[in-house]
Amino acid sequence: MRTAAKSAGIPENQPDLVYDFFISRVKYNLHLALCFSPGNKLRERASKFPAIVNCTIIDWFQPWPREALTKVTAESLSDIEMPSEEVRNAVVEFMPESFEQVNKASEEVQFTDRRYIYTTPKSFLELIKLFKNMLAKRKDELEKAKHTYEEGVERLKETEELAVKLAEELKVTSVVVEEKRKTADENAVKVEAAKKIVEAVSYTHL
Repeated sequence: MRTAAKSAGIPENQPDLVYDFFISRVKYNLHLALCFSPGNKLRERASKFPAIVNCTIIDWFQPWPREALTKVTAESLSDIEMPSEEVRNAVVEFMPESFEQVNKASEEVQFTDRRYIYTTPKSFLELIKLFKNMLAKRKDELEKAKHTYEEGVERLKETEELAVKLAEELKVTSVVVEEKRKTADENAVKVEAAKKIVEAVSYTHL
């Protein structure tokens, strides 16, 4: 700053003049940008603080053209995975169309009900953000459902394999049981025959 002040012809040994030169440079180069959405809030602030209107240069930003909305949508969704380019193009075309339809509906509400509904470029950016959040949430839900389905299928496969194994074991067990039943029946016949012999012998001795 001292170098700039010296170039402007201000002596370095006079701090007050150097400070005044600094303040003048700040006033000349400092620019503030105040951004307001249209509506009652802007009207109220302008009435409370007239300098907002009297001491500023007002730039009224007109609605974005369709081409700009499309370009912003495509850029904002470039990092989002889509099933195909056809789907991506459909979404990119839908966003500006839906935004313009809302603007038309706002004009109708203003005409019929005398109510102002403002849509700004920020509203459009919020629309894209909402879409991305909803898409991410839906993808997460589908991933969880897919994981649950895959776990269920795996459990069913394990159950089927276990059922087949148990059926095989049951067949083997049934054969063993049948053999033992036959052996038991044969033994019962032998025991019954021996019992009759014993009874006959006992009767003869009597």
